[in-house]
Amino acid sequence: MGNRSFFHLHLISDSTGETLIAVARAVSAQYDGISAIEHVYPLVRSRSQLERVTDGIQAAPGMVLYTLVDPDLALEVEKVCLETGSPCLSVLSPVVNMFEAYLGAASRGRPGAQHTLNADYFKRIDAMNYTMMHDDGQSVSGLADADVILFGVSRTSKTPTSIYLANRGVKTANVPYVPGVPVPQGMTEFRGPLVVGLVASAERIVQIRQNRLLSLNASDSSAYVDEEAVAAEITETRRICARNRWPVIDVTRRSIEETAAAIMDLYRDHRSRQTSSWEARGQGAATGQTTTS
Repeated sequence: MGNRSFFHLHLISDSTGETLIAVARAVSAQYDGISAIEHVYPLVRSRSQLERVTDGIQAAPGMVLYTLVDPDLALEVEKVCLETGSPCLSVLSPVVNMFEAYLGAASRGRPGAQHTLNADYFKRIDAMNYTMMHDDGQSVSGLADADVILFGVSRTSKTPTSIYLANRGVKTANVPYVPGVPVPQGMTEFRGPLVVGLVASAERIVQIRQNRLLSLNASDSSAYVDEEAVAAEITETRRICARNRWPVIDVTRRSIEETAAAIMDLYRDHRSRQTSSWEARGQGAATGQTTTS
């Protein structure tokens, strides 16, 4: 830690700033021993709001990334960066320029356009409500309405992964594997939802469970943190998934984002197969033939 160096990084957005933060952290992660001191300025849409930004850059010069669709505000940022010797870059400009060249149309220049209350927004809200109601097997009714069902032992990141997927409009339920308790009735026969098993190494799960118990000031003498018992839980989870032909993802060394990305790939393939099956059935009905899946 003593050899770590730091630099100031100003992230200026006329929306939530999520795009900038994601880009900046993805790049920063490529440099060992160097950390950014982030100064995040979201919802900057007027000159008065921009004042705190310019004051911040003047007080702590550093790199500046911005996503401002108002050219006047962008010009003010570039001006203060020039005065302070702070390199700056419009993250959206290269992409917008490519879109305009290809589409032959100018962008609207509307701040926060990606966060409008459209059908996709309400789809995400609906998915989030569903996921919260079906977290950790709280409600088994309505499982057939899920897009994705996550199945696995305790501490395999089922809940945060479910929420992450729900925020992308995927109705996600998660069901825990509990030794001696059968999976919810009908879950092995669902045709609509994609069921995905989540597993991790026994060592990793025990470590997480022990930390969980410590935070709760609870005893750790139970099978909950016994490595052999945990290994048996994982083995049985794999058996159940193999028996039902559910794909399995090992999350031991995966972030939630990486796990969610893998699930989304599986879900797209699942939807594609469903669509092909429906089309085949439709063609069979039209010709008076029957098809099996």
